Amino acid sequence: MVERICVGAIAGAFGVRGEVRLKSFTSEPSDVAAYGPLWSEDGKRSFTVRLTRPVTGGLGARLSGVETREDAEALKGATLWVDRERLPSLPDDEFYHTDLIGLSVYDAGGVLIGKVRAIYDHGAGDILEIFGPGRKQALLLPFTRAFVPTVDLAAGRIIADPPEETEE
Repeated sequence: MVERICVGAIAGAFGVRGEVRLKSFTSEPSDVAAYGPLWSEDGKRSFTVRLTRPVTGGLGARLSGVETREDAEALKGATLWVDRERLPSLPDDEFYHTDLIGLSVYDAGGVLIGKVRAIYDHGAGDILEIFGPGRKQALLLPFTRAFVPTVDLAAGRIIADPPEETEE
């Protein structure tokens, strides 16, 4: 199967003619419609997307094959995926979140801290959630050069410099 990346989700129906409320996971929300066909998570359905207007909590969109409100409601909660090669390449110091999740995180001395379990962005920058052996709770670490000086995707690891009071 071709590797795919989740770029959006259907938040529900909008209107009576099959329009959906689309939540975009792309850095520029309207880009979700520019990547070509989007796929269901299982890869069984594909959709062309035409954005219609901004709506509360996302974007109004028309999806190919979705003609009625009932069709749109049936897709609520569905995620939308794009073939990875359709995404733009990134500069050396930028990463797709999906590439960071699961990477092992080590401190500067080579001691394993844990693995990246999730990435959050609440508006002030990305936060890595790191969980690993011996931890009672997840370590939340700002994804900045000060705290994460090295990301080596080829080696599958991150070197981090967490504040001492957060280490367990």
